[in-house]
Amino acid sequence: MSLVEVNLFGVYVAPISVMMVAAWVLVVGLRRIADRFGLLRHVWHPVLFTAAIYMIVLSSIVLLAAR
Repeated sequence: MSLVEVNLFGVYVAPISVMMVAAWVLVVGLRRIADRFGLLRHVWHPVLFTAAIYMIVLSSIVLLAAR
């Protein structure tokens, strides 16, 4: 497992923060797709569902990066 700091324009950033931004971008895309097809109408609590999807995407990215 080699998770080292990422150099962004001379500032060292923790790798989890980069993964969190990547997960957020993916979830925004997934949410737009779900809104386009009307899938969020069938969910009891859309914000809670989106938060759960964010955690799933983030944990998947962390597991893939740690491998």
